[in-house]
Amino acid sequence: MARKKKIIEQIEVLDFAAEGKCIAKHEGQVIFITTPNIAPGDLVKLQINRKRKNFSEAIVLERLQDSPDRIEPFCSHFGVCGGCKWQHIPYDMQLKQKEQQVRDQLLRLGKLEIGEFHSILPSEKTQFYRNKLEFTFSNSRWFTREEINDNNDFDKDALGFHVPKRFDKVLPIDTCYLQEDPSNAIRRFFDTYARQSGEPFYDHVKHEGFFRNIMIRTASTGDTMVVVQFAKDDIRLIEKCLGDFVKAFPGITSVNYFINQKRNDSYQDLEPHNFSGQPYIEEEMEGLRFRIGVKSFYQTNSDQAYELYKKTREFAEIGAEDVVYDLYTGTGTIANFVAKKAKRVIGVEYVEDAIKDAKINSEVNGIDNTSFYAGNMRDILNDEFIAKEGAPDVIITDPPRAGMDKEVVDMLLKIRAKRIVYVSCNAATQARDLQLLSEIYKITDVQPVDMFPHTHHVENIAKLVLKA
Repeated sequence: MARKKKIIEQIEVLDFAAEGKCIAKHEGQVIFITTPNIAPGDLVKLQINRKRKNFSEAIVLERLQDSPDRIEPFCSHFGVCGGCKWQHIPYDMQLKQKEQQVRDQLLRLGKLEIGEFHSILPSEKTQFYRNKLEFTFSNSRWFTREEINDNNDFDKDALGFHVPKRFDKVLPIDTCYLQEDPSNAIRRFFDTYARQSGEPFYDHVKHEGFFRNIMIRTASTGDTMVVVQFAKDDIRLIEKCLGDFVKAFPGITSVNYFINQKRNDSYQDLEPHNFSGQPYIEEEMEGLRFRIGVKSFYQTNSDQAYELYKKTREFAEIGAEDVVYDLYTGTGTIANFVAKKAKRVIGVEYVEDAIKDAKINSEVNGIDNTSFYAGNMRDILNDEFIAKEGAPDVIITDPPRAGMDKEVVDMLLKIRAKRIVYVSCNAATQARDLQLLSEIYKITDVQPVDMFPHTHHVENIAKLVLKA
């Protein structure tokens, strides 16, 4: 017989926790609340779903009284689509929580000694700040409870976002506040066109259909890229669709497509086809032009990426005779951004296509003091590589969420560069790596940066200086 789950009839939400969760305390024990759309100060009814020695996990059964800090979300899809989960939290509170999140990971959990902890850099834009969005076609629309109660005639086709934890269910989007126009207009065009064409929206269970996915990229230069994934190799239907799109949106810089007949939406292993315009768009930063191709990675908040890179360059203190290593360089954006300050910059990245983009970005900007290498970081960064390229005076590292492999950290300890600037999207793994590096480095500065308003995600920069 299943054990009855404990109910707490009334309890106040006390604070935020990591990963956007909230916490309460009951009978001396911490309770992590996993239900979204909850705010400190809310009075709630909880169900304990999981109990451990030192903590419990619970869901909210009912919100009894709203927090005085709670604000009205600006998006009609809030709470359903799974994005922008902190719309009900004032932006200044979001910033305080993100800054505290970094403090907790580095100081309380990592037990690191830090020089100056700078206040978080806010994002000037809190809406329409993203330069890239992807929308999915599905013949299995997600219906809200209100729609089920109010409507008997269900149209099951949808173009929008996957709802959390459901690979097959897509919530149709009316207006998205993440990306500037013409993003919403482009999505609405393809939604209308697909319905009128009679060709099927994709079935994510049977893996059948025609319309599968669209990606929209925008840039501060005014460039716009559209990439459509079709699930059927029918050039007549594809050309008719994209031809009508170009007529409706003649100013679009780049129109491309994939034919994707795999069982997932990933496209890195597929060949892109350019239908109209250039196969890339361009972003601009301090007079530098960065080409962004169909498969290119670029920071999704362009304006805030500039602030991130400026602070990274400031912390690096690059001199005219310095050799700089940019590890996990991606498309070489940071490497090219700091190149004018350095004698030489060497970028390393495991994605070959990204390194091709990095080399092109150096070439189109007339930068001749960069070199780029593709391969696994722990394999490339060895004694032979250092002997060939020269020992770095400054290292900039911006690894993925998992942080750096221990072999890479060990190599950095062996290299003993004068300064390391560590950029991270995950303060927990950053703290782990900084603990190891603190053997010979002192952390002089920490700078959190908000790249994604209305989410719990936070970027962080740490400056390390070699101990005397």
